[in-house]
Amino acid sequence: MASPQCCANPPTLNPAGGEGRVVDDGFGGIAAYVAGSAGSKAAVILVSDIFGFEAPNLRKIADEVASSGYLVVVPDFLHGEPYSHENADRPFPAWIKDHAPEKEFEEAKRIIAALKEQGASSIGAAGYCWGAKLVTELAKANEIQAAAMSHPSFVSVDDIKETKCPIAILGAETDFMSPPELVKQFEQILSDSGIRHFVKIYPGVSHGWTVRYNSDDATAVKWAEQAMVDMTSWFNENLK
Repeated sequence: MASPQCCANPPTLNPAGGEGRVVDDGFGGIAAYVAGSAGSKAAVILVSDIFGFEAPNLRKIADEVASSGYLVVVPDFLHGEPYSHENADRPFPAWIKDHAPEKEFEEAKRIIAALKEQGASSIGAAGYCWGAKLVTELAKANEIQAAAMSHPSFVSVDDIKETKCPIAILGAETDFMSPPELVKQFEQILSDSGIRHFVKIYPGVSHGWTVRYNSDDATAVKWAEQAMVDMTSWFNENLK
């Protein structure tokens, strides 16, 4: 079961947000927000949290990562049904039953195949909360060249043991889904296995801080921007 932190601070979704464009079925038959040059040899897939691909801060991250020379794809893995606490007919236990991140693995593989067909030779994936679990599935199957996850949910020690590609884990000081003790355990496993990794626990922040921060809070903005810089640097080191 997810922590209440997973559902806290829901964003105001904006289907028209971002500097990129939305394609209905251009990547493996799934709708996606796309930013950056279609001719880029390096691509990054961003996997949303439970609030989906229309979240403004997620699209802002996509635009920023694209500005470093990547083709960035943010798929609608929730198929038009992001979680909404206002929908009394779809409480979280019922919603997550239909939207377990592992269910999207085959669709993610189709997106990767589509990116390769467009000329991408190195592909990374980054997941937020819910999306981190799907990214670990891709990393375990060696489908991507680099992975990153921020404040991961549903990710287990066994998942990390099976990871086969370089991975960055960005953890929060206050996180009931992946507390610092668990993140440090992930780091030790990666060190023992020899998998290239970057692990950082950000002080004074809580689960969701990278995508669900208050833009009027200068400290929150600073740490969210630092996480984005760290993630982009990780991809620069491993995809270019």
